[in-house]
Amino acid sequence: MGLEPFTKDSTIFRDENVLRDSHTPKTLIERDEELTAYQSALRPVVNGAQPKNLFLYGQTGVGKTLATKLVLERLSTDLEPMDDVDLHTVFLNCKSLSSSYQVAANLVNEFREPDNQIKTTGYPSGMINQMLWDHLNELDASHCLVVLDEVDSIGNDDDILYQVPRSNDNGLVDGTQVGVIGISNDFTFRDNLSARVKDSLCDEEILFSPYDANQLRRILEQRAEQAFHDDVLDDNVIPLAAAFAGQSSGSARQALRRLYKAGDIARDQGATLVTEGHIRLADRAVERDKVWEELLRVPTHSKLTLYALLMLEAEGELPAKRSAIYKRYRIAANRIDIDPRTDRTVHDRLSQLTLKGFLEVEEKNKGPKGGSYYQYQFSIRPELVTEALSEDSRVGELFD
Repeated sequence: MGLEPFTKDSTIFRDENVLRDSHTPKTLIERDEELTAYQSALRPVVNGAQPKNLFLYGQTGVGKTLATKLVLERLSTDLEPMDDVDLHTVFLNCKSLSSSYQVAANLVNEFREPDNQIKTTGYPSGMINQMLWDHLNELDASHCLVVLDEVDSIGNDDDILYQVPRSNDNGLVDGTQVGVIGISNDFTFRDNLSARVKDSLCDEEILFSPYDANQLRRILEQRAEQAFHDDVLDDNVIPLAAAFAGQSSGSARQALRRLYKAGDIARDQGATLVTEGHIRLADRAVERDKVWEELLRVPTHSKLTLYALLMLEAEGELPAKRSAIYKRYRIAANRIDIDPRTDRTVHDRLSQLTLKGFLEVEEKNKGPKGGSYYQYQFSIRPELVTEALSEDSRVGELFD
């Protein structure tokens, strides 16, 4: 059977882009308390005072980044008629950055034109930091807010999270008042920050809790009104999509993906109605995709920890104790010239990977002489882990 001709269809979707990750709605519903707290924390900027440093945390898909974009857009708009306050914002996603050096180097490039970018390796760290202070000092603005999204990717190398929030107090930047907004998908990241970083970065903290099924239903109803033609969704579709996402993640992103995938399946089948059966098929497809996406998103040292388990799997040594995992982790880190973290860091990574559902942990008790310890093994297919880690620009070198 050959290729079928491409033809336009208008049976299911009115505007399917509304369901995509890239779509930015004009409003964020079901987050009134968080938006109020966000605006309150940024009020000093309006008054010309030193910005507070904010720390936002919560799992993916709960509105942290969208809230930040909407609040900062509103702040910039409201500041336009004010002559005494000028705001410059810098937004950096730290997903692929694993150190303070890399964050600082990429921040330098955020201040530069595309034809004047620096290489993000090869400079002494002091020189990179000085470039950053020079750019901040050269700003023709009374205030600068630096947004570091997915900041948990940098792990324990958190010096930049002390330096930038304290740049005014330490005399590194004069004239422009600097504030930092850190956004983390990792609930444990704050706990592992050094004491001085906690004091600097966490003037205000805002927790974005997972959405419940009712909140997800209202979010889906808002998007579905724009995305689908009238009367193409069966009555059970949105409640079921919200229930599936609420049970598995509490993520609006995952709920929207289920709804979009269900519409896709109905379209491919030539159906004129999206039904409960389409949502159930979509749920299974999205769950697999979610595991893949989460594997791609975990920080570099978590990926190295997973690679250590792959090494043990190949040796027939799973389940394994933390000491054995840490030994392979160090080998992997050294092979790609990444400084290994402490055993405690790997313990934290194992705990987080277990919470995400990638690993199973079992406590073993050998009695008074042997003591108790934990053993870890995969709860998902190792082949999926291998495929995901191979996509990483650094960790993928281990598979060459």
